[in-house]
Amino acid sequence: MRNWDQLEDEYLEQYAARGLAQETVGNVRRELDRLGCWLKSRRPRPQLEQVNSELLIDYIRNRTAYRAKATVSGTMSVMRGWGDFLLRRGIWMNNPLRWMQGPKLNPFSRVPRRISASSLQALWQQAATGRLEYHRYMWLAVMSLLYGTGLRRGELERLNLSDWSSLERTLRIDGRKTGRERVAAVPDAACHCLEAYLPRRQNHLEALGAVKETALFVDRDGGRLKGGAISRAVHALARRSGIEHLTLHQFRHTCASDLLESGVHLPEVQAILGHQTITTTVRYLHIADPQRHAAVQLHPINEILGASGALITSGGQS
Repeated sequence: MRNWDQLEDEYLEQYAARGLAQETVGNVRRELDRLGCWLKSRRPRPQLEQVNSELLIDYIRNRTAYRAKATVSGTMSVMRGWGDFLLRRGIWMNNPLRWMQGPKLNPFSRVPRRISASSLQALWQQAATGRLEYHRYMWLAVMSLLYGTGLRRGELERLNLSDWSSLERTLRIDGRKTGRERVAAVPDAACHCLEAYLPRRQNHLEALGAVKETALFVDRDGGRLKGGAISRAVHALARRSGIEHLTLHQFRHTCASDLLESGVHLPEVQAILGHQTITTTVRYLHIADPQRHAAVQLHPINEILGASGALITSGGQS
């Protein structure tokens, strides 16, 4: 086990080279650190080459006791990738994690609740009554982009001023999460909020002497607005609006569900959200599926029984 840390660093360097977010790489490192500490605490301490399926099953059982299925699946996924790396390095002769079956996950069970239209209006009204003019315009623009384009929190945080094209009304979104950069079209209402915010941003930075800041959204000190600050501020707006259990990611899910309910086709919603596979987008169909409701209206029963409408309404009495 002496080479564990060196091998872990090498594996994570290769893992990060895929262009994944630092948070994702950090989560993998923490999971591998847990596995390494657990193995090192065994007595007698096993050599890395001697780690077998029995030890790995014991660790998985210990690590995932009373945990959600998603946690179990995520743990096994990290360990499976680590096992493949050790296999390529010739340290393991086979990867026993390849034949271990993880729990079956139901993608529909983890779709957060939508934000109702009335709640969205309440959030916008609450933001518009803020004490500071700069904050009023900034939070209106932030929430407009979260809902209007389905941005993830990290994508919003990393936006730069140069990513916004006022002529084309688009935002360039980095590929830190998906490995692919995309361009998001911004709805008219969100464009108006963003364009109203930008002059206030410039005035704010000039007053602080920080006009060289590249971030699209900046905090009161003139630095990049961090994800944690975005979450705290939106949660505060939600509390003052009487909305409970609101998360930033609900804006993204609400965007997807509302687009589908409005009749936007599935591949278009996939492109807007930046999903790598359409399977990820399909899980929203159980929430909003206008095509399914339109399809059943074509059912022959409508014509068969429609001709007997009088009979139906009269309950069969003549």
